[in-house]
Amino acid sequence: MRKLKNSELNRKTVREYKEAKKSPIVIVLDNVRSLNNIGSVFRTGDCLLAEKVVLCGISATPPHRDIHKTALGATESVDWVYYDECVDAIDDLKKEGYIIIGIEQVEGAIQLQDFDPGIEKKYAIIFGHEVKGVSQEAIDRCDICLEIPQFGTKHSFNISVSAGIVLWELFRKMSDEFSEKLSGNAC
Repeated sequence: MRKLKNSELNRKTVREYKEAKKSPIVIVLDNVRSLNNIGSVFRTGDCLLAEKVVLCGISATPPHRDIHKTALGATESVDWVYYDECVDAIDDLKKEGYIIIGIEQVEGAIQLQDFDPGIEKKYAIIFGHEVKGVSQEAIDRCDICLEIPQFGTKHSFNISVSAGIVLWELFRKMSDEFSEKLSGNAC
């Protein structure tokens, strides 16, 4: 085995990314306080062709050097918008036909591995504050909630880890159309 050089990875330019067909996923950050987590989510969103990132409440917005540190330029490729209130973002996304999914431990949550996303549906995935999680007001507006199974002493993953797990699982399951992108274009 030989490690590939960056020039061999077939990466898109920012312009090519902007023109590429996106996965039907919007990432919503509900009061995420860590700028490094926000940057990591942008980077994951870029890797999986997310439509956009919606930043809400105390979530900082680009440009910011601490976001850039982990985003590594993904704030230039992935579209983003800001809302003062997450519930307003959710209401707008519902009007645009998105199914709203909270990533949270709630009564009646569906285990991530058991969720079967429908083909040709659009999803807005909400990740919450590092300590408080997704706000109850946002949960009240969710169509469903997904939970990532956990087996140790901790009751949660870091938000950037949660985003990576959930977004990859949804991307993987979404459709044959995006399965083609997996071969040779891993991020």
